[in-house]
Amino acid sequence: MTDTSDAPKDLQSRLAERIHHARSEQPRRSWLAAEAAGVGLLFPLEQAGEIFPPQPILALPHTRPWFCGVANLRGGLHGVVDIAGFLGLRSGPGTAASAAPREGGRLIAMNASLRALCALRVDQLAGLRHRDDMTPEPAEESRPAFAGGAWRDADGRLWQEIDLAELAASEAFLSIAEPVAA
Repeated sequence: MTDTSDAPKDLQSRLAERIHHARSEQPRRSWLAAEAAGVGLLFPLEQAGEIFPPQPILALPHTRPWFCGVANLRGGLHGVVDIAGFLGLRSGPGTAASAAPREGGRLIAMNASLRALCALRVDQLAGLRHRDDMTPEPAEESRPAFAGGAWRDADGRLWQEIDLAELAASEAFLSIAEPVAA
């Protein structure tokens, strides 16, 4: 018969070692990569929620051109924003309506922890990207708070990080109503 009195001590020792290793190790930063109007965007993986195929969207009157409307995503109404239109990558009247998602287009819901019932419409997903595989680019001097760093991948492609928590708190993002003409 084996002595099991040392088992709890061994387990405790292994757990302490793993915790120490996890605390001393740099967390690996990862992003969900997507394309919108030909521009590469990176969304922090911990801030992104579920990914949906194109859904029926109910347009709302008197909203900004980049606000597509609302969609029923798993039983909850979510505002849908054409991220390319919001960022000024697509412009003109009816931007959201005319920017029907291409084949491969998706809706990326914001993580529930952000408390924003919102999904971003992108043209296509581009997989995952990891900080270890990217090179930081010099930051532009004037940029909105939600614009994180710019990164270049091994193929030389430029990617712009979008901080979804900052985006969800941005006054410009929250102001979906079309301004009333005086």
